[in-house]
Amino acid sequence: MATTHARLGAAAGEDAVGYPEHLRSLVEDYLINLRFACEPGAAGLEEAMRYSLLAGGKRIRPVLALATARTIGRDPREVLALAAAVELIHTFSLIHDDLPAIDDDDLRRGRPTSHKRFGEDVAILAGDALYAEAFRLVLREQRGDPARLLEAVAELADATGVNGMVGGEYIDVRDLAGKQGVGLRRLHRLKTGRLIGAAIECVLLLSDVAASTLAEFRAFSGELGVLFQIVDDILDVTGTDAELGKPRGSDERHGKLTYVSQYGLQRARAMAADSHGRARAALARAVPGGAPDLEQIADFVYARSS
Repeated sequence: MATTHARLGAAAGEDAVGYPEHLRSLVEDYLINLRFACEPGAAGLEEAMRYSLLAGGKRIRPVLALATARTIGRDPREVLALAAAVELIHTFSLIHDDLPAIDDDDLRRGRPTSHKRFGEDVAILAGDALYAEAFRLVLREQRGDPARLLEAVAELADATGVNGMVGGEYIDVRDLAGKQGVGLRRLHRLKTGRLIGAAIECVLLLSDVAASTLAEFRAFSGELGVLFQIVDDILDVTGTDAELGKPRGSDERHGKLTYVSQYGLQRARAMAADSHGRARAALARAVPGGAPDLEQIADFVYARSS
C-alpha cells in the first residue's frame, strides 16, 4: 500500500543532504526489542513478522514522528511507542502489497518478500498480526492524556482504513485513477500520504497543538506524501535493482498509471521540485523558527529523485 523505501540515487548521495540518523537509531533499537507471541505455537508467525519488520530502510514514517516531537519541544523517546506502531502498520502494508494478488513482487529491500520466504498464507497472517499489534502497542505503551491518546489512535485508524491507505490501494488496484473524479494526486494522498501524515499528526494530537499550527503541519505532511510518491515513480524508471531493492520497472510491468507514465520523466521531476517547495513552505509557516530534522527529511525525500 505505501511504497518502498528506495535508496538515494548515486547522483545525489545520502550524505549530500543529511538525515536524522540519531532518530532512526532510536526507532531501530525499539523495534528490535519488540516481541509479539506469547503462545509457543505462534512462534513461527512472530518470526515472519520480525523478518519483514526488521528488514531495514530509513524508517521515514517513525522518524517523522520523532522529528515532530523534537520540533515541538518534546523528548522523542516519549512517542516511541506511537512511532513504532506506525512502522508496524507500514510493514503490514508492504507485506500485503507484495502478494501475487496485488503487486506480485519477489524482492523487498534486496531479499525475498514475505510470501516467497514463508508462503502466501503466513505472509497474509503476518501482515494482519502486525496491524493488530500496532494498535495494541500504542494503546498499552504510549503515555499521554487519555482523551488525546484516543484522538491520536482514531486518526491512525482513519489514515490506514478505507478513507486512507487501504482505500487508496483499492483505487490503485482497480485502476480508478483518472476515473470517478480521482486523480493521481488524490490517489497518492490516500495511498501514501495519509500514513505519512498520521506519523506527524498523531504526535501533534497527543500534544494538544493549536489548530492553526496543526493545519500547517497537515499541509506539510500532505505535500510530503505526494512528493514521496512522485519520487518513487521516478525511481521506478531511473533507479537500479540494487538501489531499489527489487526489480525496476515494477509499475510499468503492472500497467499502473504513474506520474512518469502520465506526465513524462522531466515533467515528473519538475512536479517533484514544485511539491518539495510547497512542503518546505508549509513547514516554514508551521515552525517559523525552523525545524531542522523535518527539513532534512523533506530534503532527503526530494534528493532521491536526482
